[in-house]
Amino acid sequence: MSDTTDPPKKKFEPKQPVELAPPKDDVISLDYLKKCDGKNEGYPTLVAIKGTVFDVSAKDAYAPGKQYNVFAGKEPNSALGRSSLKPEDCDQSDYSGLTEAEKKVLDDWFTFFSKRYNIVGKLQSDGSNL
Repeated sequence: MSDTTDPPKKKFEPKQPVELAPPKDDVISLDYLKKCDGKNEGYPTLVAIKGTVFDVSAKDAYAPGKQYNVFAGKEPNSALGRSSLKPEDCDQSDYSGLTEAEKKVLDDWFTFFSKRYNIVGKLQSDGSNL
């Protein structure tokens, strides 16, 4: 009897391989991030998670009028941790109030994004407690 089981899939691996550029550590201001919401011509579409900024421009789901545009131009840590698409949740970058389970979900989203989208920088620290 031979073992025909497939090797376990790596968690959150994309269905199709993604060629990512080396991560950048450029400092991105919150004001610039806000302009990167998919609605301003000449600006990329960006989403920040836990201070790391991802370029999601190539994914239609983040375009204006699409399901995930609510995250574009923001750092929606609270919303991602709670699996919420509510606009009011997407404006909350502070995730210190999340439960341990919600923080795990946020970490999973970070892993998901890091395997699919280029890291283009880090958010400029505003001194808030995350």
